Amino acid sequence: METVSWLIRNGSDRERMLDMDRRLQPVRLRTFAVLALALLASGPWVGWWTIGPLLVAAAVFRVADSQIEGTARPELWMFAAWAVAEIIIAVSLALTGTSAVLMLAMLAIPIVTLSARFSSRGILVGVALALGLMIAVAFGTNAHAVAQNPPVLIAPLAVVISVAMLSVALMRSDVEHRSKAVIDQLTGLLNRSALEARAHELEQQSTISGEPIALIVADLDNFKGVNDAHGHASGDAVLKDVAYLVRKRLRAFDLAYRLGGDELLILVPGAELEVAVAVGESLQEAISAETLGGGVQVTMSCGVSASRRDEIFDFDAVFRSADSALYEAKRCGGNRVRSDAPPAMVV
Repeated sequence: METVSWLIRNGSDRERMLDMDRRLQPVRLRTFAVLALALLASGPWVGWWTIGPLLVAAAVFRVADSQIEGTARPELWMFAAWAVAEIIIAVSLALTGTSAVLMLAMLAIPIVTLSARFSSRGILVGVALALGLMIAVAFGTNAHAVAQNPPVLIAPLAVVISVAMLSVALMRSDVEHRSKAVIDQLTGLLNRSALEARAHELEQQSTISGEPIALIVADLDNFKGVNDAHGHASGDAVLKDVAYLVRKRLRAFDLAYRLGGDELLILVPGAELEVAVAVGESLQEAISAETLGGGVQVTMSCGVSASRRDEIFDFDAVFRSADSALYEAKRCGGNRVRSDAPPAMVV
């Protein structure tokens, strides 16, 4: 079932967040390297120990990254890692003593990534945390300097707020344009372009993790009859309701795509065939139990296939198997789930 939290609004937000985090990971490593070089260069004046907290922050992100794929609310791990990193930077600055006020702007660096991942509430909480840490470090290490020359604190505070405002504006523009490219405008599900990118990523990940990856191909039974009998407007309303029900039934890290017309595809990472079949049955039962589109009753058939554990995921091969299983479900009358398991295991 789709889960939300105060950091995201829906499953689409979570997928965007996960996608952006995958893109940020290599950049984050390079950023840590730049900060490490800066601290090493400053070692003769502020002490070599300052590299220690940076390594702790890197370790925190490493732990958070390892928890992201398998948890229902990965955004909580991400925000916790972000907050810990910001606190560690603040503590490092405080331990440098009176020179900390000169380096307060470093707390603005993590602010850039907030808008790339979280909702407005997450951004506000993150900015508030950064501002609070700045004020605490400034007055805790050199209150006299702040009192004598307030701009030493006002300037970095303004930098944090300005960076947050600019990054939010830029990210919203980017999200709008990217959404048009990868989101199906009718259903809100991901489209074929998004599927191609994700399938390639899963193929690469499977070479390392060895985890199975399952695939469900779903198709509404006699959807043409719905359009003929009720009109295309009702057909569109049915597709929207189907997409909503599918999103509700999926786990946080399962992804649903609209291939075209009434055909959907669901990726189920880390699932053995039996687990994916259970997911398919849950979707099929949910659709048949509801009256959709303002009064239309429809059913759905599903074909399921999965890669084996410790083998490289081949999207094309698994898709062909799932598509064949869907054909078999249709041939047997529809409103059922079939897998590519041997006959004795077929459900």
